[in-house]
Amino acid sequence: MATRAESWYKAIPVRHSIRQFDTSRQIAAETLDQLRSVCQEFRPFRGARAELVTSSSLDGVFKGLIGSYGKINGANAFLAFVGDTMTSHIQEKVGYTGEGVVLEATSLGLGTCWVTGSFKPEVAASLLTKSDSEKILAVSPVGFASSKSSLWERAVKRGVRSEDRLPLESMITGAKSTELPDWTRGAINAARLAPSAKNRQPWSFEVTGDSITVGVRKDGDSSDISKRLDCGIAMLHLEVAITHADVNGKWEFLEAPQVARFKIAEANRPNSRRR
Repeated sequence: MATRAESWYKAIPVRHSIRQFDTSRQIAAETLDQLRSVCQEFRPFRGARAELVTSSSLDGVFKGLIGSYGKINGANAFLAFVGDTMTSHIQEKVGYTGEGVVLEATSLGLGTCWVTGSFKPEVAASLLTKSDSEKILAVSPVGFASSKSSLWERAVKRGVRSEDRLPLESMITGAKSTELPDWTRGAINAARLAPSAKNRQPWSFEVTGDSITVGVRKDGDSSDISKRLDCGIAMLHLEVAITHADVNGKWEFLEAPQVARFKIAEANRPNSRRR
């Protein structure tokens, strides 16, 4: 991650979900090659990977309605986020891995949109090679955003308030938001910008002097889409911002309702003035 941390950090506030794509613009071969290379190289956890699939028509992959957000139109490439179901903590590992590739696509000027429930996994699976124990947990169309989003997309985006983010105070335990070191505040603010199903933002953050623990917040959401996958996406944002602040550490995966803890390396423990 270290080699891409800066470009991914810049991509975090820029990334937003795109559902309408410009059919007149094709992705350059060198851009596809770069994105495909990142898919191959960025595999930090065993059993989790992203695959880039290109096709002249992807109409069979997407079901038409993507939850409450509307239709996917015009994309001729997609990312498949694949997890080995025999691997522990696979949902969060796939979310983390997939979001790294999504931020790479953003840094290349491409639009994306996490799709977890409303796609046809059997059609997506027919376009790539996977083992019997692997499952496509999510997909994302990839392409250039249409210059004019549809009336449907604009109306739905307003209806679900996709730009809303929960206040910092409602997500944090273990410390007051006003007392957070700069590196911690920056990391959690980056995590707050992570995409999630129905913009539910299911994550919580327990802060200590040398760690941030990501957990699943109880919000009454009854969706069968994994909240732990959403939390994995937030984990990636969190670590990108921590790396941007020149802080080192590593993840430890935890059991429900916790997800994972990022523990700061003792030799690199920051103080409250560090940026």
